[in-house]
Amino acid sequence: MSGALKKRLSKIATWIATFLLMIVMGVPGLWVVLSAFRPNREIMAKPAIWIPENPTFSNFAAIFGFGDAQVAIPVLSYFTNSMIIASTSTVIALMIGMSGGYAFARFRFRFKNSLFLGLMLSRAVPGIALSLPVFMIWSKLGLIDAKLGMIIVYVALNVPFTIWLIDGFFRQIPKEMNEAAQVDGCTRWQAFWRIEFPLARSGIAAAGVFAFLTSWNEYALASQLTRSTDSKTLPVGLMDFTAQFTIDWAGMCAMAVIIIVPALILTFLVQKHLIAGLTFGGVKG
Repeated sequence: MSGALKKRLSKIATWIATFLLMIVMGVPGLWVVLSAFRPNREIMAKPAIWIPENPTFSNFAAIFGFGDAQVAIPVLSYFTNSMIIASTSTVIALMIGMSGGYAFARFRFRFKNSLFLGLMLSRAVPGIALSLPVFMIWSKLGLIDAKLGMIIVYVALNVPFTIWLIDGFFRQIPKEMNEAAQVDGCTRWQAFWRIEFPLARSGIAAAGVFAFLTSWNEYALASQLTRSTDSKTLPVGLMDFTAQFTIDWAGMCAMAVIIIVPALILTFLVQKHLIAGLTFGGVKG
């Protein structure tokens, strides 16, 4: 067997394996989306009904309080809480990440490597492992069931990755560009905003998308730190569809689609910057 034929067969096998893997990963999501447009009786039918026989938007109407069959779940409040918490924590994490990433990329200071390693190790700790100590501290500070408490937690979770990604991106921008701008009369701050920041926006956008999605989809910590409609997020609100003996699968799937859509829209809007940030900014120089 020639080398070219082996290479071609290997490429075909890779494509087939990737396609099968994508099917395995995509089927659960496809089932959730399809189930959002069908009644409970079709969802529970055996054998399974894949294509909705009578597609309907009644599940969405019910969770938003319209139509005859209404669901007593404050979806709009949960959506507002999620948007406020995710957006605010993302903005704050990006501001800290830009400052920290730029400092690690451009300056030398004592314990620089140790601090950077500490940030990366903190990122390795799963959020659920922090739920008990965070709950105890937050309860003493009065931050349980408060948006501020969730924002602080998500900022702490997102800052290490944000710093790492933005640091790697700034390292790819030659220092000489900043120095040339200062020679031409710019201050260091002006050189950053006019020269380096525009070149780094792809990496910053990528970090922002990941920070937002982490805050938007997180469940483990939110389920421990939120109690009422004043602070509950959409992932936690999904549990409101479960009762002692029954589960409203149709309503839960409809709400899951509502959770998915903003994330897809955000990713689509910044996909160009996201791809550039991941392929260029994530490589440390």
